[in-house]
Amino acid sequence: MPVAHRLKVADEVWIATALLHREQPAREDFSIKEIVERAREEGLSEVLRAGVYVHAIQHCVANRPPNPARYRMLFETGPNRRRLYRPGDHFHPARHGGKCVPIATQLPGKYRPLLTWHATAYGGKSPRAAGADPLLAMKGSGKALWAKEHADRYVGRLRRGWQ
Repeated sequence: MPVAHRLKVADEVWIATALLHREQPAREDFSIKEIVERAREEGLSEVLRAGVYVHAIQHCVANRPPNPARYRMLFETGPNRRRLYRPGDHFHPARHGGKCVPIATQLPGKYRPLLTWHATAYGGKSPRAAGADPLLAMKGSGKALWAKEHADRYVGRLRRGWQ
């Protein structure tokens, strides 16, 4: 069996998507068709395996219910649109603990640098990462209002003169 066939289909989908992101950094996401076509062009297996499409549609998508795979390698940005999953992205609770990136030793050597690229140049840019949410960023911002006056004294002051 050729080495290419030992590559997991999920890893093949991740590689194709990572290559698209690296080649087109201005793009936020890609169509499923683009991901499948990029996998075909890369020739990671002798013939494009049918599972590539299914993994791009469902098995690798973090914010969809698992069926049955729990991978969190892609993120659905819209109908038939995907991008790589980033730390901090929302994911279906049943996918907790699922694989997010390929294991380096299971990738052909020429694709291993994609893991470093993902962790440094791509992985830290999640719009949903902790602290990026503007409402969550306001947490604790009202502390100074109560610093000089205790809440009970404030309410008592407001009620002065009431009957």
